[in-house]
Amino acid sequence: MDSSSTSEAGPSQSSTSFERWRSAFAAIAGPSSTPESEEDRMRLQDEKDYNKCEKWKMDLMRKSPMITFMLKQLDLAGCSFSPSNIQCYACPPTTSGGFSSELGILLCQNQLFGKKHLEDTLAHEMIHAFDHCRFKMDPENLRHHACTEIRAASLSGECNWAREFFYRGHYWNRATVGKHHQECVKRRAATSVSSNPACPSRAEADKAVNEVFESCFKDTRPFDEIY
Repeated sequence: MDSSSTSEAGPSQSSTSFERWRSAFAAIAGPSSTPESEEDRMRLQDEKDYNKCEKWKMDLMRKSPMITFMLKQLDLAGCSFSPSNIQCYACPPTTSGGFSSELGILLCQNQLFGKKHLEDTLAHEMIHAFDHCRFKMDPENLRHHACTEIRAASLSGECNWAREFFYRGHYWNRATVGKHHQECVKRRAATSVSSNPACPSRAEADKAVNEVFESCFKDTRPFDEIY
């Protein structure tokens, strides 16, 4: 994990890794034609979002049982993370975070519902980092991609009932909570795999997830059980 920006520098920092994230998302978002006054407003909002994201990130890295546990496990696996390896940045509307073996972890400062959402997002990306550290993962292998997405969706907390009900509108029947958790994991994993440039269709993403689901869902490392 070789991301090198620092949390003290603020949203105007120009470190190599920050500029590479900027370039990656500029390519997605396309060229800007925003009027100057609107740019000023957006700049102020970006600064506000950035500062909030950084504060929450640092609080979680110090106090969250989930995040401190994952930091320790990554360190033991030989892939230590510091605040400079976890960056806040504005992203397109459909993205809340990302992991790159070269750049580290991205937290989308403008797509966070709250501190708990940031915690779940950070945990999700840290599980990806843990998997990358443990295995030689081929990003174009849909089964590899499906496995890490299954584990991240299941173990990070993003498929808990509150997130499903309040943010996604999926109703949970208390009598079948376990089944709904698995359905959420499959749905979230397939959506991620379908965005892989090597994936030709949603049907192929569903197929990859179904092929590895049983073994990858049972693999709860580094946890003893599902969080």
